[in-house]
This record gives sequence, structure tokens and C-alpha cells, in this order.
Amino acid sequence: MDPFNKPSPYRLSSQVIGALTKVGALQGPTTERRLSKGVAELSRLFTVDRSRRPADYLERPEYAAAYLGYFLPVNLAKVQILLEELPTVTWQEDGQRPLSVLDLGIGPGTGALAFLDWAHRTGRTAGRPVHVVGVDRSQRALHDASRLWQTYVDENRLSAVQLRLVHADVEKRAGGPFAEKIERGKPFDLVILANCLNELFASAREALVQRMKLVVWAFSLLKPTGACMIVEPALRGVARQLHVLRDRLLQEQLCTVYSPCLHELTCPALIRPDDWCHEERPWEAPTAIQAIDREVGFIKDALKFSYLLLRTDGLTIAPRCAEVYRVVSELRKMKGEMRAWLCNETGRSEAGLLDRAASPSNAAFTAVQRGTIVRIDRLVRKEGQERGFGRIPPDGPVDIVRPL
Repeated sequence: MDPFNKPSPYRLSSQVIGALTKVGALQGPTTERRLSKGVAELSRLFTVDRSRRPADYLERPEYAAAYLGYFLPVNLAKVQILLEELPTVTWQEDGQRPLSVLDLGIGPGTGALAFLDWAHRTGRTAGRPVHVVGVDRSQRALHDASRLWQTYVDENRLSAVQLRLVHADVEKRAGGPFAEKIERGKPFDLVILANCLNELFASAREALVQRMKLVVWAFSLLKPTGACMIVEPALRGVARQLHVLRDRLLQEQLCTVYSPCLHELTCPALIRPDDWCHEERPWEAPTAIQAIDREVGFIKDALKFSYLLLRTDGLTIAPRCAEVYRVVSELRKMKGEMRAWLCNETGRSEAGLLDRAASPSNAAFTAVQRGTIVRIDRLVRKEGQERGFGRIPPDGPVDIVRPL
């Protein structure tokens, strides 16, 4: 087997594609060409011209259509990948209590639909009600979220599933009617903040403090075994802001990181100003998305994002120890060697495996990808160095703890 084969690409379910098609989000070439201009403009406002992005962009018809027909399917896939990563204890039954999710900054329904589809396909809706609360300041987006949710429910003949929408500005959540409306639905199994935290408090003098207060409030709405999912764009500046938020939350011992981090120490990606951490997962885009990519000139054969899965029960995705690492780069094939960057409680370091040192004991290293959790029992470093670059010896065991 070619060690550089990637995992199977993630695909949207036929049920999601069916619902999106039914509401007119995914159609034929005419629709794709019409959406392309809005997609290109929104992409620019999400990346290089972030300071010019209007706060009410989802109220504008051309942007709302572009988001629904392009960005929602892409971001929905990211949320579902992370739903797969959460431990099953997140959804453990508590009497007759329904599965309960809060989607803050729901937009046109990205997180809510991602959860409903995932819960339906994994059998979690069988015999158990599903309640989702979605909050957004865009009335148009909430209308789209309601329409898409109901279409999915009708097409799949679901019962005992409920979406309750709250029209409110998440930035103004402290006290008042908004907080009361949300808190009536607690405790939640999951709180989702998908591609919205970076847009909140953007003009505030202490944006970090305000975002932190919002996340801490989200913790207060969770059941003891619940989780908070934060998904952000794979942009260096945005990702580094998320790293700083992570550090502050951990310094104040308000939570632990279930994933992606394998430690609660200061993020080593913040040591150098050019470093940052993000995920990259292969995916197979629907044909309508592929057509827009061709029209606009995008190459989107992978889903890129930064994220945190936070918990207050101390549960972690893998054991914490100096020999267990998360791979935070691609596996690079060099002349006579393979290398990858690793991260854990010892910091960020690079590991290499010489072709001549390859053996059955360390063969697992040739299969790692960005995001793989791997155990490397021994790294040989230069004399006197406890950290930095290290090579895997022929007799150094390497085991995949958690593949993608």
C-alpha cells in the first residue's frame, strides 16, 4: 500500500444533498454560474478583506444565496467530521431527556442540519427526541435555516425533532430576554459555534475577553458530560486568536481540551509569530460545489479549518504522555527520508524516519497524516538535546493511537 494514500474523502450524505437540492441550494449549471460571483465576493470578504465584510452580509440576497449554496455544505461537512470525533458519553441518556444542541450563530442552519443528519444516520434519533436551539441576528438566515430543517425532516419522515429559532444578537447575550430564552433549553449535550466566534466582538476593545465570556457562558449551559465545539476558518490570524483563547481558558482552569490538543500547557504554535495550527481533511465535494470551484478558480479537494472540542469533565481524546503526539503537518517525503511535525506536552518538534531505518516496528509512521495521533516510543536526538528534531531508529516502536 502506498504510505502516502490519504484517508477516504468525506462525503455529504444523500439526505443532505437531497434537502439542499429541494430548497434550490444545489441545482444545475445556471444556478452555479449565478452563485459564482457571490461566492467569490464572500470568499474575499472572509479572507483578504475581512475588515470590509458587512456585519449583515447574510441579509443581502446575493450573499445569502452564495452562503446557502456553497459555504453551508462545506462547513456542514467540517461539523460532521468533529461530531464523529466526540466521545459517545457526550450523548449518554439521562432519563427521557432529548438530545439537545445549541447552535450559536446558526446562520442558515449549518450546525443544526449537520447534527440532525448525523444523528439520523447514526440511529441516535431512534426512540429519542431531538431538540435544537439556533440563535442568529439575521432574520433571512433564520428563515433559510427553518426551511432547510423542515425540508430535511419532511424528506426523511422524521418525528420528535424540533428546531427552535431565536432572533437575537449573540454579542448581546448577557442577561435579558435572550439569555432567558436560551437557558430554558439547558442542559445541552453540545454547544456549537461554527465559523462565527471570529466574527463576534470584532470591533470591541477587548475582543478576547468578550469571546471568552461567551464561551464560559456556553459551558454553564452544558450537562456535565457535554461539549463545546468551536470551528473557525483555517486562517493564520484567526487560528492564532483561537490558540490564545484556548490558553486563557486553560490558565483559568475553566475546561480541558478534548481535541485536538494533547496537553493543557501553553500552545507551542504561539511561540513564533508565523506558526499556527489547523486541520486538513480530504473530501469529495458535491458536483454543484465542484462546478462553482471551477467557475471561480478554487481548488477545494480538502476541508481546512481550526477547531477546539472543549469539555468540563476532564475527558481527553488520547492519553497524555510524552510519547503520544498529534501530527500537525503533512508527512513530507524527502530524499532518503520522511518527516512530520509533531505536538504534545513537550512542545512542537519535527520527527524523521530515514529510508534505511524503516522496519516493521516503525512502519506506522509512513501512514500518518495531519491530525493522526501517534505513539513514538523513542526519538534519537543530537547529544545534549532533549527537544528539537529527532529521528526514529529501526527498533523504535511507532503505533497509531487514533487515525483520521
